[in-house]
Amino acid sequence: MSGSGPEVHRLVIVGGGPRATYALERLSADIGRLGPDRRLDVRIFERSGEFGSGEAHSPSQPTTSYLNRISGQVAFAADESVKDAGPLRPAEQRPTLHEWCRRRFAETSHRDFDLGPQDWPRRYVHGMALQDMFGAYLRDLNARPGVEALPHHAAVVDIEHDGPRLSVRTADGERFPADQVLLVTGHTHHEPRRSARTRSLADFADRRRERTGCSYVPYVYPLDKALPPAATGPGRVVGIAGMGLTAIDAVLHLTEGRGGVFVPDAEHGLRYRPSGAEPAKLLAFSGAGLFTFARPDNRKEADPALLEHRGVFLTVGAVDRLRAAVGTPGAGGEGAKQLDFERDVLPLVVLEMAHVHYATLFGQQVAGILHDRSAGIHRAFLAGGPPHHERPDDPARLLGPLEDAVDEIAAVLDGVLDDREPLAEAEARTTGWSVEAALLRWTGVVFGTGAPVRAMAPSPWRLEGRAGGNRFSWERTIAPLDAAGFRTPEAYRDAVLDFMDRDQLWALQGNLDNPHKAAADGVWRDLRPVISYVVDGGGLAPGSHRTFLARYVRVHNRLANGAAPEVMARIQALVRHGLLDVGAGPGAMVTPDTDTGRFRVDGPATGASWPVDTLVDARVHPFAPAQDSSPLFRNLLAAGTVRLWRNASAAGDTFEPGGLDLTDRFHPLRDDGTVEERVTVLGPPAEGRRSFLLSALRPDSDHYVMRESLTWLHDFWRLLEEGTRGY
Repeated sequence: MSGSGPEVHRLVIVGGGPRATYALERLSADIGRLGPDRRLDVRIFERSGEFGSGEAHSPSQPTTSYLNRISGQVAFAADESVKDAGPLRPAEQRPTLHEWCRRRFAETSHRDFDLGPQDWPRRYVHGMALQDMFGAYLRDLNARPGVEALPHHAAVVDIEHDGPRLSVRTADGERFPADQVLLVTGHTHHEPRRSARTRSLADFADRRRERTGCSYVPYVYPLDKALPPAATGPGRVVGIAGMGLTAIDAVLHLTEGRGGVFVPDAEHGLRYRPSGAEPAKLLAFSGAGLFTFARPDNRKEADPALLEHRGVFLTVGAVDRLRAAVGTPGAGGEGAKQLDFERDVLPLVVLEMAHVHYATLFGQQVAGILHDRSAGIHRAFLAGGPPHHERPDDPARLLGPLEDAVDEIAAVLDGVLDDREPLAEAEARTTGWSVEAALLRWTGVVFGTGAPVRAMAPSPWRLEGRAGGNRFSWERTIAPLDAAGFRTPEAYRDAVLDFMDRDQLWALQGNLDNPHKAAADGVWRDLRPVISYVVDGGGLAPGSHRTFLARYVRVHNRLANGAAPEVMARIQALVRHGLLDVGAGPGAMVTPDTDTGRFRVDGPATGASWPVDTLVDARVHPFAPAQDSSPLFRNLLAAGTVRLWRNASAAGDTFEPGGLDLTDRFHPLRDDGTVEERVTVLGPPAEGRRSFLLSALRPDSDHYVMRESLTWLHDFWRLLEEGTRGY
């Protein structure tokens, strides 16, 4: 854009991944707001050059990685559910991922696009769709007179003050003026030598690589570059630190991605047939000693009214009452009072899970009885009464009345099932719930829809065949295996395989019919906004906040953010084959072994001890500017343009989780406490003050990712129209 004429407003977007795609969608749809006296220059910087997808969702990534959301639950544009969204695109221009795949399948007949709305797409497919939609939005912007939008394959390393404007500096030294900057950098990774522990691992591997071939991989993405055959090929023993989604990506890349295939097996469903190009062994280990649990089939999608469970005991109102009764002041006595997650909130989480569990098992018609029985202890707990102080370390301390009600319901049902009491008599003496309806629901859940009331065949879902069985247990939910009972790696491996069998059956039964999966999905996914309301903005005391991030985010990931059942079936087939070893058990540790010049993985629970040629850190790195591989946020911190957020209590306790200090409209606070309105930060750099920020856009849900994009857009137009300059 050159020459005289209307003033140019310059927007720089740093990061070209999914959030940049969503931002461009709203900007391009609303570009008619740009007046004739203005011109707009948009520059998008993406260090990987993968515009629309970013590196994490790149279409060029190995095809073995899956998205952990079904195709019908992924969107790329605002829809009618989004409040105050502004102009919406025609429906055909805002497909869901499922609709996009159907179009692509019609054009190509490629099987990876042949997806139903309930199917789990490969991640590269999501990346292709993101890049396609990004390109469409970019073309829309450039078609508007007075607008120029250009992508730049470059890494931004600093944002400096340059008179009334900002100056964006790239790694190659170029500078670009900016009136506003949107930072949507997504997930970055740590530089290993910026942390004492990872530096020691990297140094150990470097010193011994020539003699023993020892290698350390601090971050697994991009998979094909981070895990080369020289370090992870035949003859190599590879230790996989982590057993979540990132570890699953690495495991599948090193097996199926090396030419191995999964073939049907009559006994187990799948069997792994190796190619010979895999490592000699993959040793997967983590604190829990278990892979993430299988994500249940989402039956709620079939009925919009069932999209999300609405809290009964764990609600925003309940949290407010708790704060008033037992909360402690934050720093300066300002803002909401702080809670302790384990003491104050976890009992409500457990009570809500138990309620969902039993309402799923016996039917919603018993939900009222369960609620009424628990209402008294719930009210007393919220008021800070005796239930708050009795057994403070027991997360299940509110379950007594509810479990008593379940005992009564189960006793009636078992009496009918055992022919000790006719159904009509049981019905006549029971008030508040229908015995027949509960029996039909219970048999449908345990034995399958349409099963006779007195079915005695084994449950196809491996549920217990007595009405008094299938009890909810918080401890068994988070730790389904008793590590003390497995003294050898082989015994633990067999127990893991048995658990995975059962877990996959429960997942296939779905989140409306399996009580265990319904409880986890209904609370840790559907009520995640309530949990965020508890945690965000210093809602927990500093020490409790630290515990929540270290312990309960992992619980959330394991219970409610797992991989698809078909993905977990592949992992199970690899364990059964023996190529993937999980025998280290819970609490496994890795240490450099100076005697062998390799790493060693030790499992204290199972007695396992194995040498490892290549150690792979297969965990997502939290946002931490001091350790980040990019200097951008370190430079912004050093200049005082941003500062880290700190959770502080009135008692003087503090905790810095790593994220930036941002306003409610996502503008950073400078080190002097003033607000830099010209900069907006969305995504992982906001972690700390806020929680659960990693998510693809979801349709028909007024999704928070789109709401955040709209917050940015509204401020963008306000600053542009005001002609704001300087401070």
